[in-house]
Amino acid sequence: MKNLSSSLALLFTVPALALAQPTPPAPSATATPDTHLAARVVRANIAGIDLIAYPTGVKDVVTFRGSLPAGDAFASEDNVAIPTLVGMMLDKGTTKANKFEIAEKLESVGATISFDVGTQMTEVNAKCLKKDVPLVVGLIAEQLRSPAFSAEEFEKAKKQFIGSLQRQLESTDFRAADAFTRAVYPVGHPNRQPPPEELIKAAETAKLEDAKAFHAKYYGPAHFTLVAVGDLDAPQLQAEVGRVFAGWAGGVDPIQPAKATRTDAPQDQTVNMPDKTSVTVLIGQATGLRYRDTDALALRVGTAILGSGFTGRLMANVRDREGLTYGIGSTVAKDTFVDGDWHISATFGPALLEKGLTSTRRELKTWYEKGVTEDELERRKGDLVGSFKVGLATTDGMAGALLNAVHRGVDVTWLDEYPKRVEALTAPQVNSTIKKYLKPESMYLVKAGTVSAAPAK
Repeated sequence: MKNLSSSLALLFTVPALALAQPTPPAPSATATPDTHLAARVVRANIAGIDLIAYPTGVKDVVTFRGSLPAGDAFASEDNVAIPTLVGMMLDKGTTKANKFEIAEKLESVGATISFDVGTQMTEVNAKCLKKDVPLVVGLIAEQLRSPAFSAEEFEKAKKQFIGSLQRQLESTDFRAADAFTRAVYPVGHPNRQPPPEELIKAAETAKLEDAKAFHAKYYGPAHFTLVAVGDLDAPQLQAEVGRVFAGWAGGVDPIQPAKATRTDAPQDQTVNMPDKTSVTVLIGQATGLRYRDTDALALRVGTAILGSGFTGRLMANVRDREGLTYGIGSTVAKDTFVDGDWHISATFGPALLEKGLTSTRRELKTWYEKGVTEDELERRKGDLVGSFKVGLATTDGMAGALLNAVHRGVDVTWLDEYPKRVEALTAPQVNSTIKKYLKPESMYLVKAGTVSAAPAK
């Protein structure tokens, strides 16, 4: 499940752009990109579901990606663990079949279905052969609509969730990212994570009837999007989805909060963790921008020049030239549904922490004050457009891109427009955007690890 730990792990991805089962069919199946991708999309409202089909030349393989608003942000104040626990129950059997029977059906045809719970969305991922589409679509509907909610399985899920959180508490990456969300986002903002201790206590006291009530309220076709990519017949798929989801009702709208305001959290925070060999550092702030906003792309491209991969300035200088870290990067995060944040993440040895911070701040200041060059921008444009097109060459990548477009509130024509928008960016535009939205002098600094003379939490 994509619980708190996996959601926070996204903060540390340097941008470059479930049951026992056999190897799924052709996970790297390629879908030949088209110069007019959106024209091939077949989109329809079926049984209240936004069904997006994208037929490709891939032989036999079909990939599904879907989502509905039932993520962690919908938790009540009474128990913040319920959304994740509900998501964990989806593959634990239904009112029609137990988990072993469902596993056997999938295993017999080499198909896969899994569920993840994120901040806003509960997502479904599936893959199968063309002939097994009716089986897999039927099982997706059955698991979403009528999970068994076995008391025994619910207790197991609670223990699994608690164990996962307790293990994550030993990770400096997790602790830094966790504290960062509460520094940057105010109370009530979906991107603000509850403290792990609160989640553990909530999981311990969670009641099965609350999980059932959450499922009844939030699971339904409203804002449920299902994307299918690969060797498929769109009319047949529509008929099958209409059949298995007929009569399903309910669901809610995604959360649309006010933009994040500055919190009263300390600007410099330390989560002291004894006997750690490294210190994880985050430096950043809320941006006030969503991905679909006009200036968001310019900020992302400028940020990539500072710290995306081995060609970014941070890696070239702080790591390669000065040898102060094994990993450092900058990214814009959590801006798909709501306004997100900008941050640098890095890992330093305790003895190199102060030197590492000095070097990182120097690179940030230079980038902010002097901006990016035309040459840097042109190289990065090529990297971004190339990575984007490569990502669309697989059924997984295409399905993910289509679902992301829906999540970001843009039309599927975005697939065709993205390369053009990147190419149109100018250095003055990127540099003015950086100064418009970022304020290095007021950014939050969070350190997690073995830090000498760490202040009390």
